[in-house]
Amino acid sequence: MSFSIIVDSCCDLTPEMRANPVFRSIPLTIRVGGTDYVDDQNLDTSLLIYAMAQSPEASSSSCPAPGDYLEAYQQAQGDIYVVTLSALLSGSHNSAWQAKQMFLEEQPERNVHVFNSCSASAGEVLLARKVLELAGSGLPFSQVVSQAEQVIRDTNTLFVLENLDNLKKNGRLTKVQAMLTGALRIKLIMGSTPEGEICKRGQALSVKQALAKLVDIMAADERHIGKVLHIAQCLCPDRAEQLWDLAKKSCQFAGVVITATRGLSSYYANSGGVIAAY
Repeated sequence: MSFSIIVDSCCDLTPEMRANPVFRSIPLTIRVGGTDYVDDQNLDTSLLIYAMAQSPEASSSSCPAPGDYLEAYQQAQGDIYVVTLSALLSGSHNSAWQAKQMFLEEQPERNVHVFNSCSASAGEVLLARKVLELAGSGLPFSQVVSQAEQVIRDTNTLFVLENLDNLKKNGRLTKVQAMLTGALRIKLIMGSTPEGEICKRGQALSVKQALAKLVDIMAADERHIGKVLHIAQCLCPDRAEQLWDLAKKSCQFAGVVITATRGLSSYYANSGGVIAAY
């Protein structure tokens, strides 16, 4: 049975996924200093990050309109699976869901499911790869949905950022966290709650220490055993490899997938950020 997987652009697709015609990415837009950066294949991530660093004001992002998703549904083949970043972080999920209602009015016989990943970046990649595996194995639509929803419940997302300026500008850190990280240059180990909100998991005095603590958190979580670790890096491939080297020493992952952040993930992660999901 044919199928299509539609993701928003916070899903940092690997080169192999981008080359697979099953996938289609719907771009979000980042506004910095009056300029709009569309998060598509033409976006220069390093240029976006430079513009954010130069802007004294908070940048912003806007999610795709329902019509953007609807157009993708109309062009999709077979069953349609949609992966969006956390509904608590963006309106992308709501737009995809609204488009689903409009699409099913036109074609009620089609199968469409919109997944709220309760994550972002590497977490979305993990989910999208699992949907590809399940649907590609020939499972019925309902079983793909059921098993993929369980994957969401079992997924843990963690990240360490070199630069927290954009999170501060956009109010993603509490006043106390912003004060501490600014004055003491503390590096925070952050994660996602089961509902998809950002939460603090620890802190360190350097990125090296923060990565080590991140690995300690993963090693203490038995859910990681036998899974594939997904890492997204923002202009720091060596740091992603460092994280994987640390993980291999104390964790029992079955393998790793490393990818580069696109526009929206880079908007939050900033240069030097590393996101891990398993």
